[in-house]
Amino acid sequence: MPVYYTRFMTVLCEIVLAGDDEGLSHLHMQTGEGRKMFEIGPDWVRNDDFFADVRRQVEEHIAGKRTCFDVKLNPQGSDFQKRVWAQLLRIPYGETRSYKDVALALGNEKASRAVGAANAKNPIPLIVPCHRVISADGSLAGFAYGTGIKQRLLEIEQAD
Repeated sequence: MPVYYTRFMTVLCEIVLAGDDEGLSHLHMQTGEGRKMFEIGPDWVRNDDFFADVRRQVEEHIAGKRTCFDVKLNPQGSDFQKRVWAQLLRIPYGETRSYKDVALALGNEKASRAVGAANAKNPIPLIVPCHRVISADGSLAGFAYGTGIKQRLLEIEQAD
């Protein structure tokens, strides 16, 4: 099964989407900040039409006109990471949770660091809203794409 990708500019940064018929597996934000590296696979096929609906939804979200996504997701990761990412999808638009809050929701109050590590490995940020997870003291903490973009994403959501 071929892996498709597209790339496009938004007011925030360039975004790269990748996936196949099983769903979206990657959303990468080229922010110029942070530590997240991403490479398009040599056998991937560019297909802008395949991602037209996802692109529209991302652009609407960034414009503050969309509060939830309707996208078939197929993130690859460990069972624990997938449980964390599923929990992130439960954080309401415009709200934040601490790493400890997410750990508690998963049934293990001591898993805050593991939640943070799973957040850092989230392959579909923005749609799987890891930007909504902050430190217990209210600070932004880390974000694989840089705290500047994390702040902007939170501001978009809190503007409503």
